[in-house]
Amino acid sequence: MQRNLKKERRGNIRGSHAKTDIILKNFWEQNDRFADVFNAALFGGKPVIVPERLETADTDVSGVIRLKGEVQSLARIRDVVKKSVMGVDFMLLGLESQGNVHYAMPLRSMLYDGLSYLKECRGLSRRMKREKNSRSPSSDEFLSGMRKEDRLHPVITLVIYYGEKNWDGPLSLRDMVMEMPKEVEELFVDYRLHLLQVGESERCRFQNEEVKAVFELSREIFRGNFRTIEEKYKEKYISPEVLTVVGKITESEELMAQGKKGEVHNVCTALENLEMRCREEGYSSGVQENVQKLYRKGFPKENISELLEIPMEKVEEYCREDG
Repeated sequence: MQRNLKKERRGNIRGSHAKTDIILKNFWEQNDRFADVFNAALFGGKPVIVPERLETADTDVSGVIRLKGEVQSLARIRDVVKKSVMGVDFMLLGLESQGNVHYAMPLRSMLYDGLSYLKECRGLSRRMKREKNSRSPSSDEFLSGMRKEDRLHPVITLVIYYGEKNWDGPLSLRDMVMEMPKEVEELFVDYRLHLLQVGESERCRFQNEEVKAVFELSREIFRGNFRTIEEKYKEKYISPEVLTVVGKITESEELMAQGKKGEVHNVCTALENLEMRCREEGYSSGVQENVQKLYRKGFPKENISELLEIPMEKVEEYCREDG
């Protein structure tokens, strides 16, 4: 689907050389929201991640890799990273924002996790050198940079895909690799991508009302379901921050402007200009695809125009483009 109302995307919400969008970063930095999206996306809504046990962690996982005398520097900054305390231990949770489909995302996510582990390994190596007087490391430990009893903390990365079209990229490293003989495939070590799509977020059991509103409003705007939004949210208060985030995700200047004004009392009011513009130009999210689907099923053009509430000339145009 294409939304001609908005400007053409200029790369990802966070590209490899661009800073994380501050609107999304600030939203997910809050512990209760961060915990809720992880619990909903990865743990079926169970409160495995507790907001009170989250601590902000360093997002810089840049590292230097040395292979046979060659030094390769990798500069990587993650979007949002939290340390989730579990008793006396912890795990690292990384959240990555993605605006476009990235066909190397499993590899990219694996690299982030690998650099996080590498960073901890080097920390253990430095600690071992400082503590060598208490127990001298064995030759194997010295070579490894880790003591035999050292253990790394788990790293889990969640990628949130904010794009309107369905994700058609790989969901694992295996999806990126060519076909292999069965004997080889049995030895292949896979890496699975943890992906949450805005467009398919109905399955998630969000507990935080702000997180739920961000996904639900964005999803329904993408689908052009303004009546659904009106029915569900006509009596609900939506904070300016949430509306700004929704505007950012859907690339709606109208919603972002309303959110930045800080005068939002009802989301339906804020959506009026957006809906009017969509209908006037005939480009509400998904309309072109819906027109073409109905036309292929044999619906008369007049009925399509009336059903979808768009001008007849737009129906004619979309049907011509469909061949």
